[in-house]
Amino acid sequence: MGKAADPTSALRSALAAAGGLAFIRPGSRVVLKPNAAWSRTPAQAANTDPRLLTAMIQLCREAGAGKITVFEHTIDRPAAQVLAVSGIAAAARQEGAELIYGATEGDFAPIMVPRGKMMKQDTLARAVLEADVFINMPKAKHHSQTQLTLGLKNLMGVNFNRQAWHSGPDLAQYIADYASAVAVDLTVMDASRILVTNGPKGPGTIREPEEVIVSFDPVAADAYACRLFDLEPSSVAYIGKAVELGLGEGNPSNIVVKRA
Repeated sequence: MGKAADPTSALRSALAAAGGLAFIRPGSRVVLKPNAAWSRTPAQAANTDPRLLTAMIQLCREAGAGKITVFEHTIDRPAAQVLAVSGIAAAARQEGAELIYGATEGDFAPIMVPRGKMMKQDTLARAVLEADVFINMPKAKHHSQTQLTLGLKNLMGVNFNRQAWHSGPDLAQYIADYASAVAVDLTVMDASRILVTNGPKGPGTIREPEEVIVSFDPVAADAYACRLFDLEPSSVAYIGKAVELGLGEGNPSNIVVKRA
């Protein structure tokens, strides 16, 4: 975990504490998935801070990455406007990363979900399927349906028809099931500014924990982030369901927090 008023400094501290990006091999194809679904400015805390995306692209290049792709499947439309307002498009392009909006069905491929309790098949972004390294970059914030939206829920943005999950019998189970089929190499969670009411889009009340959470365990990242909202992980149903599937550690007492 990194803490600093400047999210870029917090990110570098958090990565140093986690052991860095040695898992990125020279020439690796890297996909970064921010939370940038909404036509909101960075100050409104509904999307991943573009400064973090800029820094992450730079760090991946320093680690030897080849092609770097930024993927998002926006909810607000048009996607180009959303990514412009959020600052994500400018951050990706100024660093020479490929930017995929993920707006068409052709950008996704069918996958099986063998460990899923309710979900047995769905879709996954082709860019993620073809990547050597997949880094999830969620925004920690309130969510009206799932209490919080964190790393596991951010994976809904690499699925084509996520609306079907919302109309299903158990959104939390779908989130956990899907996470069992999507390999995340690293979670980099933006908790520099967090939306604590009226999420996921806002506008709402904002806090400034000034933290960036980096973890190789996607469940532990989400469980740790709950404390920023004065909540226990048990309050977020998909965390418990992910633990039941063996996807990571959800007990805060067992999570080792390292600071650089």
